Amino acid sequence: MLMKIKQTLNLGKTKFPMRGNLPQTELQRENIWFENKVYERRQKLNAGKPSFMLHDGPPYANGNIHIGHAMNKISKDIIVRYKSMNGYYAPYVPGWDTHGLPIEQQLTKAGKDRKKVGPVIWRKMADEFAHKQVKKQMADFKRLGVSADWDHPYLTLQPSFEAAQLRVFGSMAKRDLIFRGKKPVFWSWSSESALAMAEIEYHDVTSESAFISEKIKDGKGVLDQDTYLVAWTTTPWTVPASQALAVHPDFKYVQVQPQNTTKKYLVAESLLSSLSEKFGWEEPTILATFEGKDLEYMVTEHPYMDRDILVVLADYVTDDTGTGLVHTAPGFGEDDFMTGKRYGITPIMNVDDRGYLTAEAGEDFDGVFYEDANELSLQKLRDVDALVKSEPITHSYPFDWRTKKPVIFRAVPQWFASINSFRQEILDALDDVTFKPEWGKKRLYNMIRDRGDWVISRQRVWGVPLPIFYAEDGTAIIDPDIIDHVADLVAEHGSTVWFEREAKDLLPEGYTNEHSPNGEFTKETDIMDVWFDSGSSHQGVMATRPELEFPETLVLEGSDQYRGWFNSSLITSVAVTGKAPYKEVVSQGFTLDGNGEKMSKSIGNTIEPNEVIKQMGAEIIRLWVSTVDTSADVRVSMDILSQTSEIYRKIRNTMRFLLANTADFNPNEDTVAYEDLTEVDKYFYARFNQLISELKAAYDAYDFQSVHKLLINFINVDLSAFYLDFAKDILYVEAPNGHLRRSLQTVLYKIVVGLDKLMLPILPHTAEEIFEYLPYETEDFAYLTNMPEVEDLGDNTELFANWSSFMKLRDAANKALEEARNAKLIGKPAEAALTLYLTKEQAQMVDALGQDIRVLLLVSQLHLADVTDASADVENYDGYKIEVAHAVGEVSPRDRMYHTDLGSDKDFPMLSAHEAEIVRENFPEALTDGLE
Repeated sequence: MLMKIKQTLNLGKTKFPMRGNLPQTELQRENIWFENKVYERRQKLNAGKPSFMLHDGPPYANGNIHIGHAMNKISKDIIVRYKSMNGYYAPYVPGWDTHGLPIEQQLTKAGKDRKKVGPVIWRKMADEFAHKQVKKQMADFKRLGVSADWDHPYLTLQPSFEAAQLRVFGSMAKRDLIFRGKKPVFWSWSSESALAMAEIEYHDVTSESAFISEKIKDGKGVLDQDTYLVAWTTTPWTVPASQALAVHPDFKYVQVQPQNTTKKYLVAESLLSSLSEKFGWEEPTILATFEGKDLEYMVTEHPYMDRDILVVLADYVTDDTGTGLVHTAPGFGEDDFMTGKRYGITPIMNVDDRGYLTAEAGEDFDGVFYEDANELSLQKLRDVDALVKSEPITHSYPFDWRTKKPVIFRAVPQWFASINSFRQEILDALDDVTFKPEWGKKRLYNMIRDRGDWVISRQRVWGVPLPIFYAEDGTAIIDPDIIDHVADLVAEHGSTVWFEREAKDLLPEGYTNEHSPNGEFTKETDIMDVWFDSGSSHQGVMATRPELEFPETLVLEGSDQYRGWFNSSLITSVAVTGKAPYKEVVSQGFTLDGNGEKMSKSIGNTIEPNEVIKQMGAEIIRLWVSTVDTSADVRVSMDILSQTSEIYRKIRNTMRFLLANTADFNPNEDTVAYEDLTEVDKYFYARFNQLISELKAAYDAYDFQSVHKLLINFINVDLSAFYLDFAKDILYVEAPNGHLRRSLQTVLYKIVVGLDKLMLPILPHTAEEIFEYLPYETEDFAYLTNMPEVEDLGDNTELFANWSSFMKLRDAANKALEEARNAKLIGKPAEAALTLYLTKEQAQMVDALGQDIRVLLLVSQLHLADVTDASADVENYDGYKIEVAHAVGEVSPRDRMYHTDLGSDKDFPMLSAHEAEIVRENFPEALTDGLE
């Protein structure tokens, strides 16, 4: 039976599937990882090595993850996987933020009533809800292929964490950094709680501003009683709480008499012209001019309440808008409050927790929602002829970032953590922290520099209690020893013990206090701000778990955390330990839709990771993360992810080709030493060695986009467009064990193994699948191997220079072949005979390559000649004179090249002499059976 020519070719074979079928195979692979405890085995392998501690900023446990969560967790996983494979002990403990208002809101939406069931049952329901959400999100994160200690996550509701948090509080109390005060705080009527700056977002709103005339009651002998000071406010609902009128001490103010009114008014001189036009004042006569400081302590009459209004001085008054006189309600603004405090004014608070005005605002306002009180106040001003003008104004206004409702400033007693008393310590600690992007350092520095004291009390139930007791006379007891005792109780029973027991049962046995002669104590009912929860994680997790270390090496979160977790962690850490909790901070932008718009479920432009996984697989999301610059806002859409899946297919098919064409290569027996490789193989070996260095540097810089670009450029340009292009002619045609083929396979095997490990942090499912087809690799899993090392191959400057020059020659030859193809002279390059007319320098370059370059140019015949032999009509291509002719001879059915020696071998007349020799030596059955 005749032997087929195809049987004499070394056609690559592999069972590695062309299609990944990722939605199904990924899940199977993840189950194998968990069953075989691959994460735990990696940790054991790295025990005792230098540590790298990435601390997981806890996402909030509420609902399935979104694409922003996916980008964040995948980014962390890429870093931890790389560090683990590159010589570091890098355990990764995932965490969740589990207290706070959103969970209480979900219970309320489900029909639960906090006030009916009481705090203990309410907290138990919240605890159950939080655990369900954690379980849901954990499954989502696992499905992304994230390698972590999923069996031992940290939750801010865990008793051990809560106890550590209370001890952080106790340490701050010991430094006198905790105090109770009454000053305006952001008050969310929709949450019925105070908020910290980190819980505020700003939106532009349009509201009605008012210009109010207030009649002089006591002009201190300077202003007549028939003069009206014109004040300005953007919150008419606060007029019932008006107690002062602020002017700038250095501004000039004018008393004027418009011709069309009998009243005299006082406004800032610089605004007179614009205000006259706005108010319709005709030719106002200036009666007198004053400096602001001349007006101090004058008294006006409240427009519609029986109350005196004191004229006060304030540097924050501006004359770029308004009237230069500012209505002041010390109970409803920080500047107003501080000014009132300076003048001994006790703030009026006539709005309740839910945003409704109380009887103190007057009978007409009692029970009116504050926003509705705007129009009511304006009407009352009209009724008493005190409204000079009202007009809409658009300005930035604070909103509760959870409920998305506007907030108000409200002066109510709260607990604060002092920032001012150790602000410089916090700022100095930033000197030891590296930021990526670098502007993050300045951003966080400025936020700390400008922030006020941190209001840490919340008027809710689901959270860690403020461990503060009150004596009979109301004196607050903030004793570090007592706090430590409470922390011990919480460590044993959980923080619900605070709500289950009476104050006396929470205090140390036999505790007495000079302010409670009868032994009667009460306890604080407010809980801590959830930012204090997560902000204590450096102690609740990193400093307490034996496998972790404090300070952590790296934190990586969204850029919103400069005002959130980065901020609160820094404050508590410096307060307790004197240093920053982290050494490096990496911040990421937000995920936007394909048009660059913010994602919103109401708009319908969100991308759900679970849906993408069902359609394309988690690898596509992971690969997408590596394609974008995560330091800025990034776009993602199904179209973008579909394009990413095409990139994935290219990677997969390239790796499949490498597997197929190294399937018969035994690295233990067939490897060719570097110095014995062919010159092109030596170059490509060195080129891949260079790529290893470049990729590892990009990983070390957390620059996934550069990792992606380097990887794809190598696959598309170096491999597909060059090395693998000509490699087929060697891999398929040359002797199976011949030097040319084994030399090339040595490089291909190094590449397939090296690339598999280098891309594993990004594509772990695929890398593990590939690893199964590498039988000579001894570890059970690719993740248990190490990153390829950069070899010392000596000085390769000349090697790279020579082959760089060859690439220019190749580009020129390809242009000549393309032109010949367009002219119908040839079809494919194998039909061509090339003549290169070389200069002396060009000839030296070709000679320095050290090998026949015909195969590299993919042509059947190649002739080298001196440039002086070129006729005048030989074309110049990028400095090379090249002539293309059709190849002579006949085509061999085995290598599809033209040969002039077909028929020279009597046994195999259809082959060239070189091919006949290969077949004779490697396929002896062809001699006996014949060849067709």
